[in-house]
Amino acid sequence: MQDKGSDNANNSFFRENIDPHVKNLLKHFTESAFTIEAPESINDKPIYETTLYLATCKNLEMDCGSFTAYIFQDIIHKGYIIALAFGDIFNEKSFYTRIHSSCVTSETLQACDCDCSEQLQKSLEIIVKNKVGIFFYLMQEGRGVGYIAKARDRMLVQATNDEISTFEAYQLLGLRKDYRQYRNIRPICKMLNIDPEFILLTNNPQKIHDLRHLGIKIKRTETLESQPSPYNLAYLRSKMEAGHLLKEPRLAHLARVRPPKPVIPFKPHTFDEEKRYILTASYFLPIRPVDDEIILSSSKFYDYFNDTLINELNKSNNQIILEYKKTRNNRYKIKLNKSNFFKYIRKNPESPINIILNLPYWFQIFVYFDIINNEELILLTYGIQKAKDIPLVRIQHEALFNRFPLKDIYYKRTYQEAVKKIVTYGVGIIILLNSDTRGIGFGAYAQNIMLKQGGISINPAQLFDRFGVNCNLSDYEGPLSILKRHIQGQKIQMILDSPKRTERKAAYTEILETLDVEVSKWIFLKK
Repeated sequence: MQDKGSDNANNSFFRENIDPHVKNLLKHFTESAFTIEAPESINDKPIYETTLYLATCKNLEMDCGSFTAYIFQDIIHKGYIIALAFGDIFNEKSFYTRIHSSCVTSETLQACDCDCSEQLQKSLEIIVKNKVGIFFYLMQEGRGVGYIAKARDRMLVQATNDEISTFEAYQLLGLRKDYRQYRNIRPICKMLNIDPEFILLTNNPQKIHDLRHLGIKIKRTETLESQPSPYNLAYLRSKMEAGHLLKEPRLAHLARVRPPKPVIPFKPHTFDEEKRYILTASYFLPIRPVDDEIILSSSKFYDYFNDTLINELNKSNNQIILEYKKTRNNRYKIKLNKSNFFKYIRKNPESPINIILNLPYWFQIFVYFDIINNEELILLTYGIQKAKDIPLVRIQHEALFNRFPLKDIYYKRTYQEAVKKIVTYGVGIIILLNSDTRGIGFGAYAQNIMLKQGGISINPAQLFDRFGVNCNLSDYEGPLSILKRHIQGQKIQMILDSPKRTERKAAYTEILETLDVEVSKWIFLKK
């Protein structure tokens, strides 16, 4: 399947006076060069227009069903495209699709200030329910401008207490409201040898227009909408006002929730002692509560609860508060029974506690641009460090597949456990590294899965030999040098997955010693 321009270009080769041998060569090339054929062609990497095929990963188990992931990369902007196929897409003429742009804050960091992760989850469930479909995941953060520009947008919006919208912030930054492009969709369909009519899951009329302009056949569209929260309501209303097909923001009656501290915008800048990183933006990120555990200051706890209410909520037959206890810095940690909580709120809609279930953990996010690796470095801080505090520190490795609702949630769970420990302690830092497969990257990680599934047994050492690189390309020195800017004193507590991570422990220790930072305690998520 080709766009009209490509059809004309290919047909021009078959003019009457072309040499028959050349004509046969070109005909054979155009018929066979662009499709993905497996398993005999495991080393073939077709490329069509600007889209390069990398790998096929079978049996990607989601909590809603098993998908096949086809991995591509754009040769211009180098972004990955993941096509998640469910059911027999090759013999169906019409099926559901979602063309989804990435959102690192909601899908990796589990923030609740947008609706991206809800749209991702819901669209996968719709595809599974209808037994066939394809989900396209495009690395187009911030409506295509990248995370740095998106973070500067969020900084401006929070600095004005939502008095300007995300689209007005883009305008102030000299940006158009949307830079996304969908040129990879038709080449992927060409390489998969499919020519469907899509039932498109979207709220965005501009996306519908852009896809049709590219020649994508759309049978009909269906909207995706989730219940607004106090933390994404302003964002959803701005999308609605910009033309997105949304109803819920108009109906919602929620109080505006402001960040815990004022946000002051600034110009991007470096530091005298560190020129590798440019600090581009900082704002507050509301992260979803983990395991229905919320944290309240002592004063807030007594605002919401009294002894009579605590006793009522602890009744064994409909227990709402499973546990509550005082933790560091005069705060309370409360674990709720979500289903019983909702039952109580339905019966008592005016209760002062109706807001507490979704109270987020407010982290301050700092977004740096790394001029060596040409990518952003994301650092999150929690709490205000006092003299007695030794902050907890977690270096979290990004795994791109874990942005999806996988059955195997190991990486997602390690992040959640680290968040819980930091929030409970009260002071901490998380650094997010883009480092699939020990720093080789997602493309290599996906190819490794394909090699294993193709029957080519390969251990980690052989894998790195095949790629001709060292066994660990993860860059810790730069991120740890930035870490030092965000701590008071020379001591930290380091969070690792398990005591078996001796290689990583040694790497951290060596670098931190050069920075005059001491690890006073190692905290392990698994014993």
